[in-house]
Amino acid sequence: MCGIAGEIRFDGQPVDVNALARMNDQQRPRGPDGQGLQVSDRFGFGHRRLKIMDLSEAAQQPMFDPALGAGIVFNGAVYNHGDLRKELEGKGYQFHSTGDTEVLLKAWHAWGPSFVKRLNGMFAFAIWERDSGRVLLGRDRLGIKPLYLAPLKGGLRFASSLPALLAAGGVDTAIDPVGLHHYLSLHAIVPPPHTLLRGVKKLAPGTLMHIDADGTTREEPFWSLNYERGSADEARSFDDWREILLDGLRSAVKRRLVADVPVGALLSGGVDSSLIVGLMAEAGVRDLRTYNVGFEDVGGEKGNEFEYADIVAQRFGTVHERIFVPEAQLLGRLPEAIAAMSEPMVSHDCIGFYLLSEAVSRHSKVVQSGQGADEVFGGYHWYPKLQGSAQPVVDYHAAFCDRDHAEMREVVQAPYMTDDVTRAYIEQRLTAPGATDPVDQALRMDTTVMLVDDPVKRVDNMTMAFGLEARVPFLDHELVELAARIPARHKLAGGGKGILKEAARQVIPAVVIDRPKGYFPVPALKHLKGDVLANVRDALTSTAARQRGLFQPAYVEKLLADPSAHITPLRGSKLWQLGLLELWLQTHLRG
Repeated sequence: MCGIAGEIRFDGQPVDVNALARMNDQQRPRGPDGQGLQVSDRFGFGHRRLKIMDLSEAAQQPMFDPALGAGIVFNGAVYNHGDLRKELEGKGYQFHSTGDTEVLLKAWHAWGPSFVKRLNGMFAFAIWERDSGRVLLGRDRLGIKPLYLAPLKGGLRFASSLPALLAAGGVDTAIDPVGLHHYLSLHAIVPPPHTLLRGVKKLAPGTLMHIDADGTTREEPFWSLNYERGSADEARSFDDWREILLDGLRSAVKRRLVADVPVGALLSGGVDSSLIVGLMAEAGVRDLRTYNVGFEDVGGEKGNEFEYADIVAQRFGTVHERIFVPEAQLLGRLPEAIAAMSEPMVSHDCIGFYLLSEAVSRHSKVVQSGQGADEVFGGYHWYPKLQGSAQPVVDYHAAFCDRDHAEMREVVQAPYMTDDVTRAYIEQRLTAPGATDPVDQALRMDTTVMLVDDPVKRVDNMTMAFGLEARVPFLDHELVELAARIPARHKLAGGGKGILKEAARQVIPAVVIDRPKGYFPVPALKHLKGDVLANVRDALTSTAARQRGLFQPAYVEKLLADPSAHITPLRGSKLWQLGLLELWLQTHLRG
């Protein structure tokens, strides 16, 4: 796991080395173990290194192979690099390192751009050809690794984080009205290629971008998620699917043990993370380190799941650490978490995940984490509502979206108002070929869009703020494809995630599976009170906010007058959504 950056020139002008260095420096937390810059007339590439695979200097980046006339910067982890290495050695390729980076470069040379279809892992990369001037950018199938783009006059910059591009300068920081509409409607999710800034885009998951020397670009999707299934899949019994799924889970977890440093686990005490820990122990991991975070009890709501995490840790003999975070510390360090966000993220989990990552990074450099199970295996409350729906677009919008278009007219000022682009986007995604059942359509939408730009982005941003690599076995693409073949009725059984829970029952204690699902919001962010409310009020009524002119003052005042009265269908604060956006803009655009 690392940070990559680059500048590509199309106009004959030299690369701005200082801008490249600023991008690299800004991404220092993503790669505290080393750095590198490589610059020629039309190319400049930067890399921050977190040493996980091949700890030697032979794996340093940027990596250039004179014999191939090509180089690479790469962020991520490819778990099947050993098998690919053997195949490439059979073709006559020789290797000077033992990690995955060199394998990617030589796989590209051997098989062309389609080499990405052979990769199992998470990745974002840039490969350049010295003589032709061509560059290839790529991002993994499920968008686990980010890749942001900023066009500039006569060139293009890219980086693993949006703030890195801002550090380079020359970015159009005007608000993108389409990105703003998505943010305020689609639960703070801004799907690619948009971001909230007009001058920054992001490469879509499962996509390659071909860049010619003259600046011509072409995007090429290399993966899509298909929910069409044959008669054999429909007819297969629940018990048979359970065994097939358990085998797939074992493979996904085992793949993510590939590393030259110990791999730990985040153990929330829920089914998903507990199952990962059980499968890691089953795979023979010794002295497995596990981590659980908890908060203060507030208003009769329990703030932790220590007892369930303890049950799992004791069952599998892990080296377990409880991390207790007082509310004062959560709120006092909220500005740091906002600074770590590449894009504004409203989830209460962000600050907790930020502080958890700091504590975990003192002992581990790599952990497995349970994100993705709810989206892939049907754990959310809106999926049953879509069973047999005659209007899936209407029903999905009503269950998921924070505001309808009528309310949007109350929220944003005229220069930022658009057509109902979010409703159109949902319709386009749900009705695309490859899924006909409404539940399958929603699962695909959530797995390929919502998951990417909410939980997955949150995990990347908060863990990488402390040089911690998080691996997500539920997003193994082979496992996700397997899950898509399982009929929706098996996923929705037992109140949701039925097939996954029954697979888990063979690995972890039943008490962890059969208890109520826990979720611990930060109360001051859920209800907005005290210092947090004061900070939000100050931000939204500040001179900077007034000059920006995003929101209609009457709407802001209505929310400020009674924050708890304005809650989204997913139980989030509408005021916090506006306040976080303004706080993020003031944090990242100051000066």
